[in-house]
Amino acid sequence: MEKKPLERHEEIERSIRKKFRKNIWCKFTKAINQYELVKKGDKIAVCISGGKDSMLMAKLFQELKLHNKFDFEIQFLVMDPGYSPENRARIEENSALLHVPVKIFESDIFDAVYTIEKSPCYLCARMRRGHLYHFAQGLGCNKIALGHHYDDVIETILMGMLYGAQMQTMMPKLHSTNFAGMELIRPMYLIREDDIRAWAKYNGLHFLQCACRFTEKCADCNEETSSKRLEVKELIRQMKQTNPFVEGNIFKSVENVNLDTVIAYKKDGVKHFFLEGYEER
Repeated sequence: MEKKPLERHEEIERSIRKKFRKNIWCKFTKAINQYELVKKGDKIAVCISGGKDSMLMAKLFQELKLHNKFDFEIQFLVMDPGYSPENRARIEENSALLHVPVKIFESDIFDAVYTIEKSPCYLCARMRRGHLYHFAQGLGCNKIALGHHYDDVIETILMGMLYGAQMQTMMPKLHSTNFAGMELIRPMYLIREDDIRAWAKYNGLHFLQCACRFTEKCADCNEETSSKRLEVKELIRQMKQTNPFVEGNIFKSVENVNLDTVIAYKKDGVKHFFLEGYEER
């Protein structure tokens, strides 16, 4: 009996299980297990911006749901902060193509930050996260999932050092300080951006690059919208030419912090200096 040809979304799902199993699927499940991101009884709002990262995350959660060993729920959320009609349509078309049943809700965040001259992107990100927490909580969710990946993590570490004079990282999960009982998780934490791009290219998928009102004209291009992040990306690329392990070393540096050799550090908002108890030791 002749096999029925796979539908488009089934081919895309198959690519996750087969061709990209090692670099995408296994790293997704490793992060979930290693950092304990999904637990029994969770109701997770998978937040979709329309870009490649969050769209892949949605498909990975669907796959996880097929193989889950315990009960948990997922809701796919799209917040429209004021997208152009073209960008809104692109998100809806991709969601339908991928068979991701999204819930879309509107906000006026783009209008609110459009006239802000200092750090509009930072304010926009903060406001978007607050809206996502609020809407997800209203749906009975206890977690929101964001699509930050491995490259975001190592770039954030270097950006903090070079531009913020601090040593910190983007955590795989954290409790919300403003929404009681809510938690943020990053299940794409161990997945490389190049592998996400390869998955999208292999399947002929085209996602939003940046749909912000400040950069709408390049929403379909490959330009980075953050000059500092672009500088750090280029710095890492240059260092990798002479040290192929540099990316992994940056990532591991925040797992191997030796407090005995740190001049000062913060814990729960309190700064501690190495001279505390120095003579006693």
